[in-house]
Amino acid sequence: MIRMTDIDDMSLPERLQAMELLWQSLCISPEAIESPSWHGEVLADRLARAEAGRSGFLSLEEAKVRLFNR
Repeated sequence: MIRMTDIDDMSLPERLQAMELLWQSLCISPEAIESPSWHGEVLADRLARAEAGRSGFLSLEEAKVRLFNR
């Protein structure tokens, strides 16, 4: 079993590689991962807001600027 101390001892590139390997492993059987019910509630709320014209949308460039200028 992997312990937190094992992860702490990894270099940043090793931790990033471990994350990538874990993600690849999880993607093999995505149907085995059940989304929590609140995910559906959030999506339904966002869809309703968009359909009612109460949501704004950003272009990819606008989103990047907003994210990187925090």
